[in-house]
Amino acid sequence: MQSQDYIRLEDTYNAPNYAPLDIVIERGEGVWVWDVEGNRYLDCLSAYSALNQGHCHPRLIRTLTEQAKRVTLTSRAFRNDQLPLLAQEICELTGFEMMLPMNSGAEAVETALKAIRLWGYQIKGIAEDAAEIITCANNFHGRTITVLSFSTEASYRDGFAPFTPGFKIIPFGDAAALEAAITSNTAGFLVEPIQGEAGVIVPPEGYLAEVREICTRHEILMVADEIQTGLGRTGQLFACDWEAVQPDLVTIGKALSGGVLPVSAVLGSREVLALFRAGSHGSTFGGNPLGCAVAREALRILVDEELSRRARELGSYLQEGLQALESPLVHEIRGKGLLIGVELTPEAGHARHIVEALQEQGILVKDTHGSIIRFAPPLVIDKEEIDYLLDRVEAALRAAKTQLAHTNTPLKAS
Repeated sequence: MQSQDYIRLEDTYNAPNYAPLDIVIERGEGVWVWDVEGNRYLDCLSAYSALNQGHCHPRLIRTLTEQAKRVTLTSRAFRNDQLPLLAQEICELTGFEMMLPMNSGAEAVETALKAIRLWGYQIKGIAEDAAEIITCANNFHGRTITVLSFSTEASYRDGFAPFTPGFKIIPFGDAAALEAAITSNTAGFLVEPIQGEAGVIVPPEGYLAEVREICTRHEILMVADEIQTGLGRTGQLFACDWEAVQPDLVTIGKALSGGVLPVSAVLGSREVLALFRAGSHGSTFGGNPLGCAVAREALRILVDEELSRRARELGSYLQEGLQALESPLVHEIRGKGLLIGVELTPEAGHARHIVEALQEQGILVKDTHGSIIRFAPPLVIDKEEIDYLLDRVEAALRAAKTQLAHTNTPLKAS
């Protein structure tokens, strides 16, 4: 079968809740993927930062297959030999006291929301059904009904009301707005250290440290969603580490399994996570031995291959290379580590046309919010591969500039 055959099948039988690029990927290795026709592409999205360790890392695949031969699922009705070891190792690595395992990132966020409310009622003493959680505009924490309740993106919310009450929304990066929004019913503040889906929006320097101080002073929980930014992506283990901040709770996922399986978790203090009791929360697959074994190996790879350091150094190299292109179609380049957003000027038109041009040159990236291209390659990328990327970005921008000069109208996606 050819790509168009697969695309036709997907469009016929799969719900149209995505608008993917028309590439049908057949296999991947490291930073590279191949389509069904055998064409090679440099993956600069990493499945939204799930593939920090690269595609099909041999250590992960070996661990996966070895564990799959032993036992894959027990449910939490019984204990297994992998969950306790993952819990110990992840807490020792991150400095948190406890872990609560789940599967998807959205499940981890939902778990954190439940933990905030539980703590608010049992520890802070908020009146029943009155707990409030503060979140930020332009956030992305998942797609569940409750998460959509505090989303400000209309396309995510349209058609899905009524929503869950109990949330306040404030501007991102504005510590004064957080202080002003806190009341006696506030239980916690949920924040992304860098807003990835919004276009790699980096808050002002010192923002996270100020948030930490405000949350501590007002006795509310600081909860960081590090599902995209964590596990080395920004050049530190967690993005909060750039300001030496430890939140009360952190959600992680994606790269926790190196992109091999859905594995997520909430990390936090014993004071908060020990409030859960048998029957109060759970998941059939959460903490399964197969996922835990893979996650343990994914964390070892993160340490052994110094992926945080690589992201820090190579992220600077990539950002400097993008800046050096000096394209008049680029308004701003921002990010940390290997999480970078390139915002185009209004004259450049929709970013999708640049994304499609890069696809034709063997580069896979993602547009977001119309004008922004997100770059987040696997952390195992090297300088030679970054140079390969930069050459093609320069060519795509140059071609777009030439086309724009001829048409004198903003460019659109095909």
